[in-house]
Amino acid sequence: MRQGFPFFASRTVTWYLARTFVARSAAVLAGLVIILMALDLLGESGDILAAPGNGQAAIWHYVTLRIPQLIQRFIPFAALLGTLITLVRMNQNSEIISMKAAGISAHQILAPLMLSSVAIAGLNFWFDDRVVARATATLTAWQDAQYGPVSAQRNMVTNIWVRFGDDLIHVDEVTGRGKAAVLHRVTYYDREKDRLIAIATATHGVPAGDRWKLIDVKRFDVASGDTRPLSAVLIAPGLDPSRFTLANVNGDGLSFRALADTVAQLQAAGRPTSALRTQIWHKISGPLSIVLMPLLAGIAGFGLARSGRLFVRVVIGMGLGFLYFVADNFALAMGNIGAYPPLLAAWAPFALFLLIGEAVLIRTEE
Repeated sequence: MRQGFPFFASRTVTWYLARTFVARSAAVLAGLVIILMALDLLGESGDILAAPGNGQAAIWHYVTLRIPQLIQRFIPFAALLGTLITLVRMNQNSEIISMKAAGISAHQILAPLMLSSVAIAGLNFWFDDRVVARATATLTAWQDAQYGPVSAQRNMVTNIWVRFGDDLIHVDEVTGRGKAAVLHRVTYYDREKDRLIAIATATHGVPAGDRWKLIDVKRFDVASGDTRPLSAVLIAPGLDPSRFTLANVNGDGLSFRALADTVAQLQAAGRPTSALRTQIWHKISGPLSIVLMPLLAGIAGFGLARSGRLFVRVVIGMGLGFLYFVADNFALAMGNIGAYPPLLAAWAPFALFLLIGEAVLIRTEE
């Protein structure tokens, strides 16, 4: 054991523990993703193939978009199960006892696993920011189009509902930002005191001064039952373009920086941002939850394998890990509805279970 760097054992032991943990966590993650992807396809393949023109290529396209989401979501679960498998196996083979007999503490045994988890958390943050966000945005737009053709233009928002006074406006797609925003496939519900007067459908809508100009319009008059075509109609005086582009912000479909920019725009417009600020913080605390898994599951690796309590320790370790996910999802839900401040909603479960895991480890092993 090194005297100058007491938090870790020898280089050989450190490398052995880290390599074993990473390999087994990766194997668990691969198994989870394959099983969950197969189950997901059972429910979605019918809807995908129901869209005209979709075939096997569309199924594989869905798989390429869905797998990144599954990987990102279940990496913490894989780290939890990987820790349990690693430490239980070493305990049964008396490797843990041998390490402790050599003067290696429980913290030194878990340190390589936690260091590996920090590296995995960093990769997970990058993966979520660069791959998962884009895949989520693309998949959401495809699902909003019922797995039909989707515009390939960037900065696109889909399936938007906006209320303007008594009137309702539905837009299938919005491309561009600000005065350059273009509405595609617009349905305008002209209402007066909650009574429907007319329904106008248009292929496009563009800003025209302080109004919106609908192009190639078909207007249905409810009272007369007549439908007549119009070249253009002006609607919604004073309706800001941000009402369309920022109406349905999907935080999971935006990178960390893009989400922060969106929150800044919403704050400038005086709109509530509590739920999105919670998501910003959770984009950091979520990947870091991987670091907690070796600590929470570490109790399973200690104690005598033949004492009959190893199974109880495994259950406790697994229970602590899954209890963290329950607490994290609960706090995130409370943050999304504004019941918890964003910072508390994102970080309170992490801080709480870090203290719980450390307390359990010190109480039982140190």
